[in-house]
Amino acid sequence: MKPALLTTTIEEGELLSRGKVRDIYLAGEALILVATDRVSAFDCVLKPGIPGRGIILTQLSNFWFRYFDLPNHLLATDLEDFPEPYRSHEELRGRAVLVKRLRPIDVECVVRGYLSGSGWKEYRKTGEVCGIPLAPGLVESEKLPVPIFTPAAKNRDGHDENISFERMVEITGPEIAEKLRELSLDIYSRAAAYAAQQGIIIADTKFEFGMDDDGQIVWMDEALTPDSSRFWPSDSYEAGRPQASWDKQFIRDWLSAGDWNHEPPAPELPGHIVQGTLERYLEAYRGITNEDISL
Repeated sequence: MKPALLTTTIEEGELLSRGKVRDIYLAGEALILVATDRVSAFDCVLKPGIPGRGIILTQLSNFWFRYFDLPNHLLATDLEDFPEPYRSHEELRGRAVLVKRLRPIDVECVVRGYLSGSGWKEYRKTGEVCGIPLAPGLVESEKLPVPIFTPAAKNRDGHDENISFERMVEITGPEIAEKLRELSLDIYSRAAAYAAQQGIIIADTKFEFGMDDDGQIVWMDEALTPDSSRFWPSDSYEAGRPQASWDKQFIRDWLSAGDWNHEPPAPELPGHIVQGTLERYLEAYRGITNEDISL
């Protein structure tokens, strides 16, 4: 396995931004999205990276974008189809995609089929999740009667904040908000049904969308990955407790078990956490795609 790729330097290209995970380059009227092996939790980039993580995220997203016959941002997924200078950079193979340049819609579209994470914390305090009242007496990780749409907005510091649907309407307008809610619930329900056949529960997930020049809503960023979703193996699922997970929760749990106050700098991840994270990401990829992957 190759060492973790923590950053990319393409001197002939034009770097637009470097996020927590992705390096984004300009390619004419399109963009090159590069998923590095950086990993973040609680809004902090952690050290060291997880070798091959970016390849898993990219290839799993590509699988889902192909699975759904919906407008998405992909223009090319094979390095040979990229424009120069990017085509000549072998380190991008498998972890980069050529995508349409869109106008991002500034709301994350979160769908929850199970009560976990921030939704569980909010429910314990208020009996609601993002303004949606839920039945009393629910327990952690319980399956909801129907999936719920619980959008989130980014604060200026980049931290996601759960918001009500009414607040989303104020941000996007009623027509776009309704379309995004309907689309997100449809994708989640279909993906969850497929994953269930593979022995995997998709407890929740988040989607991001943009608008193209024709005003069409386009699915963008990533799709149903261990970074954007909670994946639980169904054979060990039991409501009323935290679940074994094939996602980033493994890292969050390790960080929360220590005395770190969630402010930079974050503690360095030990080797067994790095390896355990990679193994969980691989389990998710193999379980969903029924394929292996070369890292």
